Amino acid sequence: MPFRFFNLAEAAEFLHMPAERVEELARRGDLPCERQGGRLTFRHHALDEWASRNLLEASAEKLADFHRRSTAKYHDLSAEAAIVPALLKPEWIRPGLTCRSKSSVLRAMVDLADATGLTCYRDELLESLVEREKLCSTALSGGLALLHPRNHEPYMFEDSFVVVGKTVAQVPFGSPDRSTTDVFFLICSQDDRIHLHVLARLCMMCHQTSLLLEMRGTDDPQELHRLLVDSERQIIGQTPKA
Repeated sequence: MPFRFFNLAEAAEFLHMPAERVEELARRGDLPCERQGGRLTFRHHALDEWASRNLLEASAEKLADFHRRSTAKYHDLSAEAAIVPALLKPEWIRPGLTCRSKSSVLRAMVDLADATGLTCYRDELLESLVEREKLCSTALSGGLALLHPRNHEPYMFEDSFVVVGKTVAQVPFGSPDRSTTDVFFLICSQDDRIHLHVLARLCMMCHQTSLLLEMRGTDDPQELHRLLVDSERQIIGQTPKA
């Protein structure tokens, strides 16, 4: 899959956008593309990086719109289709991390991912996270970072999952507002569509509910898991069906 190309229709399906909008962004130079004769083609990895970056920088309105479209097409909006219970277990949440640098956070989060038993290539995962951070930090305002590999390959994981870490001290992680970070999610996905959907869902949970504030009030993994489940239920209840 590293060298896979999409045509316009496939790129539009991947991004959950109308083909006309994808073509407009491509011709303006806002969306990475290549031209083969008179046709636009799109590299799979370039599209995924663009989509991930734009979701991290998106407004609440744009996030809600993307989440509605991706959820309607690939996920049921019922409580049974919630992401947190399916992809995250209480034992995959680790508060009390003593990391003090970005590099130590990345190593600790990879260790946590490896402890799930679902990671096939630990060193490759760490290398991909480092490469992703070089492109643009995954830290957001509010003390949050949504880590994910630069590329999403099915062979890297036995299944898609999410792990969560919380540091004792605030860590400089490259947030756009230059604030420090103490809550870290690592999204490990076999499938790009799941990755983008989870990314949008977590952004909404952290920025549109009191999740982050409540997470800072406890170091009990079971309680942290409950807070995540409750926050997701709020988002699912607020998301209009297509």
